[in-house]
Amino acid sequence: MNLNHMIKELEKKYPLSAAVEWDNPGLQAGRRDKEIKKVLLALDATFPVIQEAKEWGADLLLTHHPLFMSGIKKVNTDQLLGRKAVELIQADISHYAMHTNFDVVTMAPLSADILGLEQTEILAPLFVDENGKEQGFGRVGNLASPMSLGELSELVKEKFALDTVKIFGDPECPVERAAISPGSGKSMIKATLAKEASVLISGDFGHHEGLDAMDEGLLIVDAGHYGLEHIFMDYMASFLKQRFPEVEVKKADTRNPFSVL
Repeated sequence: MNLNHMIKELEKKYPLSAAVEWDNPGLQAGRRDKEIKKVLLALDATFPVIQEAKEWGADLLLTHHPLFMSGIKKVNTDQLLGRKAVELIQADISHYAMHTNFDVVTMAPLSADILGLEQTEILAPLFVDENGKEQGFGRVGNLASPMSLGELSELVKEKFALDTVKIFGDPECPVERAAISPGSGKSMIKATLAKEASVLISGDFGHHEGLDAMDEGLLIVDAGHYGLEHIFMDYMASFLKQRFPEVEVKKADTRNPFSVL
């Protein structure tokens, strides 16, 4: 399987035009003419992931987060990203990322389905695609049955295979309408309030964002950035095996980088 052919097929469903302006999905490093027999899936191109790709003999490292998110003027071993790029290129491993284009097309509805939200709508609309379908970040909808914030937190842990979550709000508070937005959700607070949801499930909330949300009358379940986005790997493993059965696919041996002791 030629990488350029694989990229064309991926971008039919996940066009780069679906990504937001500040994002940088697509081919991060390597050769488009690379023959692809093995694909390693991960959220991030960390050094342990790159090492696993090398040891397994991967031809392509496919991640959710791009290696390069802002302008870079030099690629050398003096800087972190340069060292990663050099290591990938020396091993002849191409690196492709699917970020906000994946978020709007698949991550948002997938996370809502996993949680079991009903009568869902887009949390933060972004654009209308070429098929006339609205696309955007996150989903908001009704829980299958009313529950407390504490019970919802346990449900999130169960559905997304998490050991812990962080909450802002009284665990006994009743919730019925919820919003979910995998990744960093601080910018989704206003959209959640506008959709009249009582709780936002997302990640990366700091002290002040949590307090401000509560002052606005919004409860927060912080499942972490990894906590909701790791579903990318299971989904893409299935997607690649169906679309490219001749290619061997493996999920990287990764886990939540954040621990609570």
